[in-house]
Amino acid sequence: MIDGATTAAFLIVVGGASLLAVTAPRLHRNDDLPSLERWALADRGLGPVWTWFLLGGTIFTAYTFTAVPGQVYGRGASAFFALPYTVIVCPLAFVLLPRLWAVARQHGYVTVADFVRGRYGSPALALVVASTGILATMPYLALQVLGIRAVLAAAGLQARGVAGDAAMVALFAGLAIATYRHGLRAPTVISALKGPAVFVSAAVAVGFVLARFGGPGPMFEAADRRLARSGPGDASLVLSPHQQGGFATLALGSALALLLYPHVLTAGFAAAGPRTLRRVCVVLPAWTAVLAMFGVLGIAALAMAVDAPPGAAEAAVPLLVDRLLPAFPAGLVFGAIIVGALVPAAVMSIAAATSFTRNVYVAYFQPTATPKRQTRVAQAVSLTAKAGAVAFVFGLRDQAAINLQLLGGVWILQIFPAVVIGLFTRRLHHRALLVGWAVGMLAGTVAVVREGFVSLVRVEVGGHGGQVYAGLGALALNLAVTLVLTGVYDRFGAARGADTTALPARLAVRSALWRAPGKGANGS
Repeated sequence: MIDGATTAAFLIVVGGASLLAVTAPRLHRNDDLPSLERWALADRGLGPVWTWFLLGGTIFTAYTFTAVPGQVYGRGASAFFALPYTVIVCPLAFVLLPRLWAVARQHGYVTVADFVRGRYGSPALALVVASTGILATMPYLALQVLGIRAVLAAAGLQARGVAGDAAMVALFAGLAIATYRHGLRAPTVISALKGPAVFVSAAVAVGFVLARFGGPGPMFEAADRRLARSGPGDASLVLSPHQQGGFATLALGSALALLLYPHVLTAGFAAAGPRTLRRVCVVLPAWTAVLAMFGVLGIAALAMAVDAPPGAAEAAVPLLVDRLLPAFPAGLVFGAIIVGALVPAAVMSIAAATSFTRNVYVAYFQPTATPKRQTRVAQAVSLTAKAGAVAFVFGLRDQAAINLQLLGGVWILQIFPAVVIGLFTRRLHHRALLVGWAVGMLAGTVAVVREGFVSLVRVEVGGHGGQVYAGLGALALNLAVTLVLTGVYDRFGAARGADTTALPARLAVRSALWRAPGKGANGS
């Protein structure tokens, strides 16, 4: 039965997000001519506060806030790899994003594939990077729809059958229209609501939980007893020695992968400058604190013996909130999680559309397309991406989206050598990078599928073995192949493409970390 107070609170939050989206034109100079940079990157003019909201709101998705505590609910401590991984991301972003922003601004790059094409002079490598980004982003976008549906169902806010599907379509239709018209400015203004909403919601929910149990000690004890009875054999609130290798490699691999996703780079490119990005990266770990609080809610769901549907552990926290909180606060929490899905969903669709427009449509079909035409194509593709995500979730099992997103993390890691290493040195040959990418993609996909879509695989070396994140193992193989073939190609004098980025060809540590190339690259 749908509670009136819960529904009212939910509509207040979601309605507020819709009203904020209407204000997006205030961040836009109406007399400017349409351009892809203006639509997709908000003129690269977002200050520190807007960038912090947008970048944090893009990285920390609604599915993150339900899937991580869901994994804690189902498997215990091993799910907390998300906390060190989101902390590791911050220093990496501090180093990489300002440098990449400076190169992109100087040369008018809108996507990371633009940078790869300029750095290596290889259209094929740029196409591979763009295609991998789009391929990895689409199931990620579908998971935002899946997260919304899980929250609505757990809260009793989703009607069954056609009516429920229509409600989902209507929710995404408003986002699609705002994004189509205003581009990145729409999720930017919505992120200003998402930030306070998720911070307050997490704090309120944890406060209720601790008050219910009389402190964290009794809650953890009750959760440990429940997990020992009902969880899988290796489930525990304490990492066992054989889980530590998988935990560490999963945290490291996930951190390296995150900064390669097109939606994260799109949010970074929209900043006003390298100094803005550095300031944001310093305070970005505050979002990890919110994720930690949601992880605690997963433990609370265990302690309170919440019964999530089989195969839907991500519903544990919404079910806990529905049971524990009064109707109105519960509706506010549900609304915050839904808004948490709208921001990354919008940025993901923009990023995928921009990559397709610049690196497929313009590069191979219409090289003379005007800025206005490029913008129109990107707008149409962004609508198609959202519609495809909704249709994907309605048409296939939820597990299919989860499996594909898991593969997406493995795939996106395989462009690490071309993008990240390419920022500091041009030593790797573009043909070697292509072969290394193909080997890494094949090896990572086979490893994950063979293990039944499990991200951790067992590796044996010299009689000793342990669990390793499949994506990181595939990346190691990718790098090994790339290094060997680079030596071979150089030995036989294989031609290299022209580098138009003005970056140094060899690694210089001091300049790589602190100096941005080009005039005016240290702008705020």
